[in-house]
Amino acid sequence: VQLVESGGGLVQAGGSLRLSCAASEVSPLGMGWFRQAPGKERECIAAVWRDADKTSYADSVKGRFTVSRENGKNIVALEMRALKPEDTAVYYCAVTTLVFSRLSYDYNYWGQGAQVTVSS
Repeated sequence: VQLVESGGGLVQAGGSLRLSCAASEVSPLGMGWFRQAPGKERECIAAVWRDADKTSYADSVKGRFTVSRENGKNIVALEMRALKPEDTAVYYCAVTTLVFSRLSYDYNYWGQGAQVTVSS
């Protein structure tokens, strides 16, 4: 199983970024995006179900971030708008073959992480 992330980078506050993740050799039930800032726990900010008919977001990103999954493909994207300095973190794509969830221990495959830095 391989998860390959792309996107991320440096952006000014108020700007936008897009992350993408392609999963191979796996049949996900759900795909999620997590982030971890220095000194903080990893948190799930968005998740999408296999048919893309169900999504879930952390309160901190609702209305600013959009998770999407391409039909029939194991590709998930995260569109991030109105970025804030507190969004700075390493962002991880993850796959669950167990249950639709935003809990990290329900996810069994992880990407390598992509740095997102938002300057003020």
